[in-house]
Amino acid sequence: MRHQILAGKLLVALALMISLASFAFAEEMKGMDMSGEGGMDISKSGTVDLDLSNMKEGEMEAMSGGPGMDHDMHMGHGSMKNMSKHMAYTTLRPETAEDKTRASSVVTDLQRALAKYKDYQAAQADGFKPFHPELKQKVVHFTKNWYALKAAFTFNPAEPTSLLYERTRDGGYKLIGAMYTDRKNASEDQLNERVPLSVARWHRHINLCLPARGADMKTADWTKYGFNGSIATKEECDAAGGRFYPQVFGWMVHVYPWEQNPKLVWAR
Repeated sequence: MRHQILAGKLLVALALMISLASFAFAEEMKGMDMSGEGGMDISKSGTVDLDLSNMKEGEMEAMSGGPGMDHDMHMGHGSMKNMSKHMAYTTLRPETAEDKTRASSVVTDLQRALAKYKDYQAAQADGFKPFHPELKQKVVHFTKNWYALKAAFTFNPAEPTSLLYERTRDGGYKLIGAMYTDRKNASEDQLNERVPLSVARWHRHINLCLPARGADMKTADWTKYGFNGSIATKEECDAAGGRFYPQVFGWMVHVYPWEQNPKLVWAR
């Protein structure tokens, strides 16, 4: 009987967690009308699903940083002169021995968890799906939605939201790192509890302006729009007739656990 009661409580707790996640997701989507043409689904946990059936040519590329640019915009490819306008970082804190030990433990746990995913097909079999591999990206995010949902509530170093794969010449993928995420409204103290802010700098994507709904994406001026566009305020975006989003996705941090130089493990 005691076990049945415990099992019942666990089921109730799980149902409550899912309900809260659904409610939070619905609340976040209010005022962010991205349905219909060019529609996309941005979740609290930092993942994104684009509706390709409604996505106009050019807008999809814009969401990956513009034509010919990497979705992983921290790898240093392409022209990034306006990137600082659309990125916000956590404040770097003074390093402590405790922080170094804690960050090292995260990396060790991650290395163990990722060992089997050096084969990208094993990652896919476990539910990691590539983020639009048809785009011309040198680095592709393989995301697991269940881990993304859990990341909005708790942190497990062995369960990153995304795996980072670099394309290989033979058409395959080489595993180079992973990405952790947290909800949009997480405080810096809460992020620090996951990965020390003296070792890593979490980031978020802000001040995004997209062309007006129904605009011809082929002729849109992508020097102004998108993650690398010159427009970074609502006033400028309104004047251009665009759609402004103060923040897209949640907080995120990349980790490259096999880098030989310790300074590069959390470099981006």
